[in-house]
Amino acid sequence: MDRITVLLADDNLIVREGVRALLARDQALDVVGVAADYHELVARAEELRPQVLVTDIRMPPTFQDEGIDAAREVRGRLPGTGVVVLSQYDDPDYAVKLLSEGADGYAYLLKDRIADARLLGRAIREVAAGGSMVDPQIVQDLLSPARSPELSAAEEALLRQVAEGRSVKAIAAAAGDSPEKVNALVEQLFLKLARGASAGRQGALKRLRMLHTAILRRDEQGERLSRLLPGGLADKLLADRLDRTERLTVTVLMSDVRGYSGIAERTDPAVLAGQLNAHRRAMNAAILREGGTVMQYVGDAVMAVFGAPDPRPGHAASAVAAARQMHVRQHRLNDEWETPFRLGIGLCTGEVAAALLGSEERVEYTLVGDTVNLAARMQDLARPAGTVAAASTLAALPEGLPWIALGPRAVKGRTTPVTAFHLPEEH
Repeated sequence: MDRITVLLADDNLIVREGVRALLARDQALDVVGVAADYHELVARAEELRPQVLVTDIRMPPTFQDEGIDAAREVRGRLPGTGVVVLSQYDDPDYAVKLLSEGADGYAYLLKDRIADARLLGRAIREVAAGGSMVDPQIVQDLLSPARSPELSAAEEALLRQVAEGRSVKAIAAAAGDSPEKVNALVEQLFLKLARGASAGRQGALKRLRMLHTAILRRDEQGERLSRLLPGGLADKLLADRLDRTERLTVTVLMSDVRGYSGIAERTDPAVLAGQLNAHRRAMNAAILREGGTVMQYVGDAVMAVFGAPDPRPGHAASAVAAARQMHVRQHRLNDEWETPFRLGIGLCTGEVAAALLGSEERVEYTLVGDTVNLAARMQDLARPAGTVAAASTLAALPEGLPWIALGPRAVKGRTTPVTAFHLPEEH
């Protein structure tokens, strides 16, 4: 089993070495390096590329919020890095600030409780697998002033999940409901609390609303599918200063692990984190080999584009080659795993609006258009596994592959059926 790699940061040598010794007792964790201040933390993270950062909230040079700021900087440069922030302050506002840009992959623990190896190990495992965690004491501080005796058991459970920083989509998946329904329930819950709130409960209600807003914003960012581009590509784009929107013809690839929620329920978080990390490395290698750009990882899902930001001929064929390689590489991983992953991949070729926005440190590259939406619909049709392409992609391909016509299919968001073609997965 791959161990979860951890970078540990704290300006206090005694605390740093104590936490290192504590983590060394966990066979699933591997502390690959340490750092003592903001700049060293960012530099070591880029050098070592750990799966998880464990960092104090206040470090040199100013002893303010360097831990949070450094974590955000690292997450900007290395998307998907899990972060566990340790703090000696039990003010819930610190936890809300940490989660203000999205809950996934973040944990917030009180420093005086890190001697509990199980709690710290659980937090590391949670963020390594893309989850989140707020110290149980902070959750109580968030909840207690906002509680009302009029809440039902279901409302109490929902309130706790919101306070723990769980996303609307995660809550919906666990309950078997739609995100729209859960969001409506959360809004109703806040209205109920607000109607009965006394002056002493206003602070907690405000923080819970802030947390809820942060969760919704994170979900929306996931839908926009924006990410930091790989270093070399980002440098080229920044040199060109492409701060305008342009129209490009591209092929969009969407990939998803079938039954991932069920796999997560029955798999140890440390094992799942290792599998997810290996899966992402394999998918990234297959996409980059064919000249594609990975736009974003969202849990087990991958989005990539071929033909952007640099227009290039043959992008549809490159996308198909990448999809075939993704299946091959995943089957190689499955040979070593007790719980295998099966992939559904969708492809669509067409026009998109592409925009590059950012600064010298961070770049967001976003695609908008029906081509993106239709690629997601093709991925939905690739069941139980394999690759499904829209007719526009096949029209741009040479003949020779054993595509199977699925005929007209109804898909979400379209009033007329679409024509799709299935390519069985390769071993």
